[in-house]
Amino acid sequence: MTPLEKIRSIKMPFAELKGVTFVEAGKDRVVARMLVRPDLCTAGHTIHGGAVMALADSVGAAATVINLPDDAKGTTTIESKTNFIGAAKEGATVIATATPVHRGRRTQVWQTRVEAEDGKLVAVVMQTQMVL
Repeated sequence: MTPLEKIRSIKMPFAELKGVTFVEAGKDRVVARMLVRPDLCTAGHTIHGGAVMALADSVGAAATVINLPDDAKGTTTIESKTNFIGAAKEGATVIATATPVHRGRRTQVWQTRVEAEDGKLVAVVMQTQMVL
């Protein structure tokens, strides 16, 4: 099973609710897309910050899963920090790309860049995942 097939086989109900689609996965990079729907927006028809954070969390968690040691039982987010840079409008698609900063026995740290399709940076998220 490829890393992308593994991610797609995992039941992630909240990611599914948000419409997250994983399009690329490897040990060093996981990419997902999400349409900015009206129910994911705030005033001004722009993506809500919580939707950005939740997208990044899903992608970072998925990246951790495919990098877990064989004896691990799972993962959970223990810290997340988001720097909001720009906005994405309703109807746009945002792309989240997670890359590793640290992959240890007990924790993994991932940086996720969330960008609009035109390459405009929306946010940078750093999250720490605990290995269970």
